[in-house]
Amino acid sequence: MKKTDKIIFPKVIEEILSECPEYVLANNVEELVELSCAGASDNGWHDVDYEIPGEGRYTEARVCKVKNGVAANYTEAYMRRRDPDSLLVADDFPTDKEKFDERFGYDFEELRDETVEWLKSQKLCVFLFKAGPKNLGNDAIALAPANAGFFALGLGLLQGVVDTSKLEKEFKAGAAIFVAPPFRHTHFDGKQVVVHRRKNDFHEMFSYNLYPGPSAKKGVYGMLINQGEFEEWVTLHCSTVQVITPYDNKINISHEGASGSGKSEMLEDMHRERSGRLLLGRNTVTGEERYITLPQGCNLRPVTDDMAVTNPEIQKNRGKLTLQDAENSWFMRVNHIERYGTDPHLEEISCMNREPMLFLNLDVAPGSTALIWEHIHDEPGKPCPNPRLVLPRKAVEEAIDEPVEVDIRSFGVRTPVCTKENPTYGIFGLFHVLPPALAWLWRLVSPRGASNPSIIVSEGMSSEGVGSYWPFATGKKIKQANLLLKQIIEFPKVRYILTPNQYIGAWKVGFMPQWIAREYLARRGGAWFTEKQITPARAPLLGYAIQKLMIEGNMLEKEFLRVENQPEVGYEAYDKGYEMLSGFFKTQIKKFLEPGLLPEGKKIIECCLSDGTLEDYCSIIDSESIIIE
Repeated sequence: MKKTDKIIFPKVIEEILSECPEYVLANNVEELVELSCAGASDNGWHDVDYEIPGEGRYTEARVCKVKNGVAANYTEAYMRRRDPDSLLVADDFPTDKEKFDERFGYDFEELRDETVEWLKSQKLCVFLFKAGPKNLGNDAIALAPANAGFFALGLGLLQGVVDTSKLEKEFKAGAAIFVAPPFRHTHFDGKQVVVHRRKNDFHEMFSYNLYPGPSAKKGVYGMLINQGEFEEWVTLHCSTVQVITPYDNKINISHEGASGSGKSEMLEDMHRERSGRLLLGRNTVTGEERYITLPQGCNLRPVTDDMAVTNPEIQKNRGKLTLQDAENSWFMRVNHIERYGTDPHLEEISCMNREPMLFLNLDVAPGSTALIWEHIHDEPGKPCPNPRLVLPRKAVEEAIDEPVEVDIRSFGVRTPVCTKENPTYGIFGLFHVLPPALAWLWRLVSPRGASNPSIIVSEGMSSEGVGSYWPFATGKKIKQANLLLKQIIEFPKVRYILTPNQYIGAWKVGFMPQWIAREYLARRGGAWFTEKQITPARAPLLGYAIQKLMIEGNMLEKEFLRVENQPEVGYEAYDKGYEMLSGFFKTQIKKFLEPGLLPEGKKIIECCLSDGTLEDYCSIIDSESIIIE
């Protein structure tokens, strides 16, 4: 890369580039595609391997070209999902996160110097990108070993690649990603580790593994969260879709939640049976199946898939929140697509589109077409729960590039099966209406939910942390809690719902609840609920339950709306499940009762700790979001 007045790097970048034996500068995604498999053998596979002192050569991943892009498979099942404890901080800025020296017992500067020296000894892949949307994010640079081109491709697809030959203004790197895969084995006992080192004018991130989840996608997310923490804005962990009904009603819905909560699925068409019907659910006790018929679904115009910027400069008014996508591509999980015909739209895009894509954890062969329903197995008979597709925005027809105003904010939770014999917190109805105070409380706790396919996590309930983006944040949890609460208070016209996925009581439902909620709410054309249509849920944390729901002539049974009505559950099991849920909430929210929390936030937390009623929650924040006539 020629030194020019338009490209300005910190000293450490200049040293690495000047001393490394060779580097390849990529100016577009196509060049990263070529680099991804540049070392392929005669059989078409490129092994991404490194010499590990004392252990010999270790292969991290196997990569090949396919007709529709590049496919990579990790040799280790652990590397096919994100480790939620991978992020560490190594600086003196305020943080609630674990510091590097606290976990490992020595100063990160030693390892930083060692990492820099290792990069100087490698042939590198280098490219420039924007960490976030063009009107907001930092100029950034990525440096990775050249043989890990597939990792660079993933990051390049997600954030875009700057063509250095077409720079019209100064490019001053304010952030960098340094990739050093062998250190996972030499320093971290094989674990995923990502270290953020924040300085006043430069954010360094060291990725010591090759799974893009924590090391590229969520790494950039962490940079945006850090920037917003100082500038008073949030990058929400959500998908956003504009829903247009067959009657031309139009609403914008954002769907937040922990990994696995249905963000990408909110952008998908409803999955239909061969008959065209929708399988509402299958009873896990009786085996009974319930179907509904919905001849025509709504038209979906995707806006964001996972990262949505809420910078004040793009807000159109103070009534509704305005969101803007922070990514150029979407990191889509496809474990729920188990056979051909499940999602024809996504299947067609992924198989036939001319835009290069990156596929992870799929069963492929060099030169074949990567099929998103052909998942690699972690072990015989056990498919990988986290197959992924990096899908370029421009490959999706009707995707909206401009900021949009949000009408409804949905929060998704993975729920387990709940029965009399096995009571759990799977007591959610099809969807619930939340007052603003409860909407904030759910975002404060952000349950990861049951059987999360996206992360390495132990059994039982756990929390993704404030905003459901806390695993990627580097700063203070109270600051983020306040930013989210201010956002809810300042945009009183936004309405809130809570949607489960996987189970409604004893019924296996998958992602059908959020799809039906999306279709039903869009058909209401913005009209909200009257006193006759919703009622306080038996569990106060679940807000309002739906009294009855009819969509296109289909009346849904009350047992799907209020789980206590299911004979397989009943009141006693429901109440036991709520005790679990309430107890979990109380455990999680106590840590937020610290100096600096907004007064409204303190009231909401104290209301939960004292088993407040729904009426109590409604009285804390004055809002237009619930209209009970």
